[in-house]
Amino acid sequence: MTKYARRRALVVGEATGIGLAIAKRLVEGGASVLLAARTAGARAHAVTELGSAARVVAPSAVEDVLAGGTGADTAARTSTSTSTSTSTSTDTPTGTDPDTGTRSGAATDTGAAPRTGTGPRTAPGLRVDLLFADAIPSARPLLPYVEDGGAIVLTSPTPCPDAVRALAAELAARGIRVNAVAPGCIEAPGSGAVP
Repeated sequence: MTKYARRRALVVGEATGIGLAIAKRLVEGGASVLLAARTAGARAHAVTELGSAARVVAPSAVEDVLAGGTGADTAARTSTSTSTSTSTSTDTPTGTDPDTGTRSGAATDTGAAPRTGTGPRTAPGLRVDLLFADAIPSARPLLPYVEDGGAIVLTSPTPCPDAVRALAAELAARGIRVNAVAPGCIEAPGSGAVP
């Protein structure tokens, strides 16, 4: 499936449960995906699950990666030969797909990237087409990294409709779509499927 071919996605929040499921679907559709995982175990699991189209970083490396740095101290780059590797590849610039040379997206926890406004970015760094976040406070610092004409999807059990509408109005001039999804009971490892 190539529904998301040549798209770069940023998945914000947990690298387990719904966040990992979103990342998997994007990878299956052909997107380049980066996401953050808080623990080494979660990063290793995400790397194994997502394969070579994804890059997984620790939350502390997100700001560096978004600014075009390597995030070498905490990043885990997947490769086709060692999908369970957690070391950083030095064959190509970090954040660059070795097959296509295109830059990939990134992901983080709430507040890991600095807020630099909501207008287009002028500084060099990574840009993403799709931003998946658990809440507006998680997404807001990353707005400068979203391409004009991109999309933001908020996945919160209780999204605030007024805040979502306000964010959509704020980003309308850039052609960025904002949607909110309120998932019901989600069964994930360790969750017990309790709403």
